[in-house]
Amino acid sequence: MMSYEAYMSQVIQPMRDELTRVGFTELKTAEEVEKTFSEMKGTALVVVNSVCGCAAGLARPAVAYSINHEKKPDHLYTVFAGQDKEATAKAREYFEGYPPSSPSFALMKDGKIMTMIERHQIENNDLPTIAKLLTDAYDKYCG
Repeated sequence: MMSYEAYMSQVIQPMRDELTRVGFTELKTAEEVEKTFSEMKGTALVVVNSVCGCAAGLARPAVAYSINHEKKPDHLYTVFAGQDKEATAKAREYFEGYPPSSPSFALMKDGKIMTMIERHQIENNDLPTIAKLLTDAYDKYCG
């Protein structure tokens, strides 16, 4: 019999692939997050990926669409809420002033949070609206 963890990893792998195939680097441990964020130069989009809800189903395609924008972050990272728990908890330590939210998008510069697009801004919106929230942030913070 397959364990719950093995089953879940099979179920969520396509959700991971949806971001990694468009250039996102997965941060799976607290140590990877700490090293990446503490050495960060320039802008980075950090996607807090998620299994749950319709928000997650629109979040990934909207992000993939948004990175075709003229201005975009220098780096693309993702942590997976509910799966890579320690990595997600460590990333959230950097999102000062924002409550835990998944899915969500954090735009960072030199390791500091600039803005965050939270779950409540993603759910009940369509793909073009979510992508525009992202591209507006890129226009404001990315070179």
